[in-house]
Amino acid sequence: MRVPWLVCGLLVVSLAWSCSDDSSGGSGGGANGSSGSNGSSGSSSDGTSGGSSGSSSDGTAADACVNAINGYRKEQGLAPLARWSDVEACSDGEAQSDGSSNKPHGAFPKCGENAQNECPNWPGPAASMIPKCLDAMWKMGPGEGHHDNMASTKWTKVACGFYTLPNGSFWSVQNFR
Repeated sequence: MRVPWLVCGLLVVSLAWSCSDDSSGGSGGGANGSSGSNGSSGSSSDGTSGGSSGSSSDGTAADACVNAINGYRKEQGLAPLARWSDVEACSDGEAQSDGSSNKPHGAFPKCGENAQNECPNWPGPAASMIPKCLDAMWKMGPGEGHHDNMASTKWTKVACGFYTLPNGSFWSVQNFR
């Protein structure tokens, strides 16, 4: 069963490396040009002040993210993805850039990822919002890009990045390679 965009409250677009020609932010802005929201008002007025990145640095949110994705993969008899910790700080930066600009996938593929899912503007804390967002994407089912990124055998690792906006909402990217 597919979950309607408005019901699941997320806008994440499956992207492949070939979909982006540069880092101008024009790639993957979302379906129908919308910015994606989970009921929150958006980004900070000055772009970066007041927010915080690095929610994955303590491991809790990043662990929850990787464990949730690997739990879904296990249900399908697929090998787990390795935690791509080398680019978690970069992924935090992508989440910060996207959240501050209110443009999902605006920073894709700055961390060298080949595909990306994103949870824009979700209520926190990060460690509890990420399983809910990933569950909504997984429930979209096969043939839908978000689900397919998590279930793909093309990817061997995933990095999860997080950013907290000044209003307390979270943005998270899941970068696959």
